[in-house]
Amino acid sequence: MDIRKVTSELSLKRKIDNGTGEQREAVISILADVEKRGDQALRAYTKKFDGALLEDFRVSEEEIKRAYEQIEESIVNIITEAAENIRDYHERMKSQSWIVTKPDGTMLGQQVTPLDAVGVYVPGGTAAYPSSVLMNVIPAQVAGVGRIVMTSPPNEKGELPAGVLVAANELGVDEIYKVGGAQAVGALAYGTETIAPVDKIVGPGNIFVALAKREVFGLVDIDAIAGPSEIVILADESAHPDEVAADLLSQAEHDRLASSILVTHSEELAYRVQKEVEQQLKTLPRRDIALASIENYGAIYVTESLEESVNIVNKLAPEHLEVVTKDPYNLLGQIRHAGAIFLGRYSSEPVGDYFAGPNHVLPTNGTAAFSSPLSVESFVKKSSIISYSEKALIENASKIAAFARLEGLEAHARAVESRFKSKGEN
Repeated sequence: MDIRKVTSELSLKRKIDNGTGEQREAVISILADVEKRGDQALRAYTKKFDGALLEDFRVSEEEIKRAYEQIEESIVNIITEAAENIRDYHERMKSQSWIVTKPDGTMLGQQVTPLDAVGVYVPGGTAAYPSSVLMNVIPAQVAGVGRIVMTSPPNEKGELPAGVLVAANELGVDEIYKVGGAQAVGALAYGTETIAPVDKIVGPGNIFVALAKREVFGLVDIDAIAGPSEIVILADESAHPDEVAADLLSQAEHDRLASSILVTHSEELAYRVQKEVEQQLKTLPRRDIALASIENYGAIYVTESLEESVNIVNKLAPEHLEVVTKDPYNLLGQIRHAGAIFLGRYSSEPVGDYFAGPNHVLPTNGTAAFSSPLSVESFVKKSSIISYSEKALIENASKIAAFARLEGLEAHARAVESRFKSKGEN
C-alpha cells in the first residue's frame, strides 16, 4: 500500500464501467426478447446463464420452510434484530403531505404518495446477501409501497440462498422470483405472464444488470448505477494502526476494483498502517481480491495538517468515511461530502453494513458530492397542490398573462383571461 503526498490530481473517481459494445448489444437483445416472449424467454435465459430449468419461477412456501431448516435460530434472531434497527432508523425519515392557506384563499401544498410497485434485485452467484434484502425492502415498506417484488438468480438446482429467503420472509415479502440478470430487469420493467411490471427497480448486480437498468430507465425509475465500494479513513495519531488496517481491508475484500484510502497528517501512523495491511493480508481468506484492490486502488495520503486532511476528504467525496481522531465530533460540521460518516474508534464500517440502521446503499465514485443514500424518499413521489381562489386570480391574472406573452404563448394568457370574460373583466 503506497504512501503518497497529496497532489492536485487527487481523486477517487475511477472510470465507470459502461460495458463493452458486445455486452450492451447482448443486454438490448435480452430485454427485447423478454418484452416479446415473456416467461418463455425467462426460462430460456435462466437455463442458459444459471443452468436451472424452471417451470415455476415463484418461490414456494415449501422452499421458505426448507430455508429456515438450513439457518440456525440465532442467525434468524440476528437478522430480525438488524431489521428492527433498520426500520427504526428509516421510520424517522417519513415526510408528510402539507397544505398552506394564504389570506386571499389560495391553497398550496405538496402530496407525498408512495410508489405502487417496486422491484428489488438481490445478487446471486456464489455469495448470499440477506443484508441487501433488508436495506432495499425496509425503506420501501416504511414509505408505504403497496407491492414489493424480489428477484434473484437461482443456482443450478433452481434454489435461492437460504439467508436471502429467510430475510425476505422475516420482512413479509411473499412475491419472490428465481430470475436474475438482464432478463430479471426486463421482466420487472415490461412484465411477463407471471411477473407484473413495477414502477422502480433497486438493488445491485453485475455489469449486465447495471446495463439493463440503464436501458429501461425512463420506462421505470432506478436507484442508481453503483460503482465499486470505497472507504476513506480520516485519522490522526490517536488511531490504532491495526484497526485502521482492518477497516481498509474490509472494503478491499469486496472487489478487485474497490478503493481503500487513509488520509492522515501523522507520518508515523501512515507507516504503521502500511505494515499492518501487509501483515493482515497474509491471513485473509479473500487475499487475492483484497491484494488486487490495495495494489491498484489503495493509498495512504500524508497531509500537512488535520485541516488539509478534511479538505482532501471533501474532495474525494467517498461512499464510506471513517473519522478516527481524538475528537471526531468536532470535525463533523466540516465534512460536506460523504455517503455515510462513521465517527470514532468503535464505529467500524461493517457496523453500518449490517446492523446499526442507516442504509448501506450509498453513492459511489465521488457522487456523494451531490447524491444521497437509498432512503424512504427513494420510494415516494411528490405532487404539487395548487388551489387558486377567485380573489387571487383577479389580483394576478394580468401578471400571469403578461408573463405568458413574454414567452410567446398566447393560449396560456387567454386561458387565464377567459375566467373573466363573462364579467367583462380583462
